[in-house]
Amino acid sequence: MSKIRAIIADDEPLARRVIRQMLVGHADISVIAEARNGHETVGALRELKPDLVFLDIQMPGLDGFEVLRTIGAKHMPVVIFVTAHDEFAVRAFDAHALDYLVKPVRQARFAEALERMRKRQRSEGALELSRKLSSLLETRDKERLKQRIVVPTLTGQQIIDAEEIDWIEADNYYAAIHARDRRHLVRESLASLALRLDATHFVRVHRSAIVNIDRVKEVRNNGGEIVLLLEHGIFVPVSRRRRSAMRRLLERFKDSTKHCVA
Repeated sequence: MSKIRAIIADDEPLARRVIRQMLVGHADISVIAEARNGHETVGALRELKPDLVFLDIQMPGLDGFEVLRTIGAKHMPVVIFVTAHDEFAVRAFDAHALDYLVKPVRQARFAEALERMRKRQRSEGALELSRKLSSLLETRDKERLKQRIVVPTLTGQQIIDAEEIDWIEADNYYAAIHARDRRHLVRESLASLALRLDATHFVRVHRSAIVNIDRVKEVRNNGGEIVLLLEHGIFVPVSRRRRSAMRRLLERFKDSTKHCVA
């Protein structure tokens, strides 16, 4: 039987090394390339046409979903997605019967994913895989549309994508959205916005503030008061009752030097 040719696509060297080490006991799988970002992944998929790809969701350049969209579902090999606690991704993969690994990857779960992959190779054709991947992209697109926020302007309306938002603060009966280096007012409560935004990236740190966790540079302890320093030099306080939620979300950055927790 010919070997299964695989690509490992992940921006973290340690994550790539872990997958390589876990593959040591699987002689039927051969790693033919590694990719460090979305653009490298697209190039490797087009040039090498592997049978399998371990595809990280959060990569620079293009994320895993954008790689899938760029290549096209019908041209993708078998995919085992890798995610760092992305709640939407886990729900979506389950719904579409696609396999995934959650970091840190555990050996038993890894072996289970490979066995599922082998069975699917024998039982499912390329058309069925393409259908599932296409359906996943449609679900992802619908989810992203829900997170787009329309704000009024002097000339009409402006659409802001969730990833452009730095933070949101309450302003009387309005919410002030800080995005694109501007302050945009919308007549919507913070509670309503929190329900619409991706909980893996946005956390309500105070009754009057929601923060995009990707914009946090530091977590400071000022005499017992926890304060977040954002990228543009803005300080946002964290209330006592919301500290645990904020810390849980920051856990996914624990191996990163982006945050300095005091």
